[in-house]
Amino acid sequence: MSKKVDLRHFLDGWPYNEEKNARLATGDDGRRILLVRTPMGLEQYELEGRPDGVRPYDCVSALDHQRQVLAEARENATADAFGLDEEACAELFHEGTLFYFRYLHLFQLQAWPYVVRDTERNIGLFDFVHRHAEREEDRSHLEKWRPYIYRMNAIARAMIAAEDQKLEEAIRILDEMVRQIDGIEAVDDETFQFERNRSLTALRELLDQLRKARPLSEVERLESELRKAIETQEFERAAVLRDRLKELKSSAGQPQR
Repeated sequence: MSKKVDLRHFLDGWPYNEEKNARLATGDDGRRILLVRTPMGLEQYELEGRPDGVRPYDCVSALDHQRQVLAEARENATADAFGLDEEACAELFHEGTLFYFRYLHLFQLQAWPYVVRDTERNIGLFDFVHRHAEREEDRSHLEKWRPYIYRMNAIARAMIAAEDQKLEEAIRILDEMVRQIDGIEAVDDETFQFERNRSLTALRELLDQLRKARPLSEVERLESELRKAIETQEFERAAVLRDRLKELKSSAGQPQR
């Protein structure tokens, strides 16, 4: 290699900071890329397709290749013979790790749509391997991280909704994911237990924050005022508020209390 290469001038302008080590940039051909500053240099991720830019088997990814193989087997009525051997699973695990690192950095950048895309992609990988791996250890290999990737996906989707001022939708997304993670079949693995507990805690904390930030409905506002009126013994005001609440709940078909 005769061409001289030295990244020091570039790296001197971007000192390593573990908490701020990723940024989106534009390549020479105009495509968007992800740059990650490491202690010793620089990593570059493609934003589209596989993070390393490789096209295995002339496909977008090895996962897409295996899905094509399965689709062809179904067309030929040989799907029962399809399976992922140890080598195929190892290739898929490596590829999934590339996507994991990309969505982890994108999460740091709060690039939520990209996080949703990559986590959904890897959730599909989890499901595909769990369904088709030939060896039990391969089928269960990724399951310990399922609570974690569910959490990352739900937070990204909820943040998109919250940034669009759709707090009710964000709350619904998180609430549904709490129930989904809580209902995952337990895996006898310390990592699974840790990730499920950590994920449930993180989602519930974010839920609490969003609920506090959500504007009160008319019924909630009146109920709050009623509680204050009772606490301060403003009974005439409390009676008026109680009647107003009954009217609102009756018109909305809500049960009376």
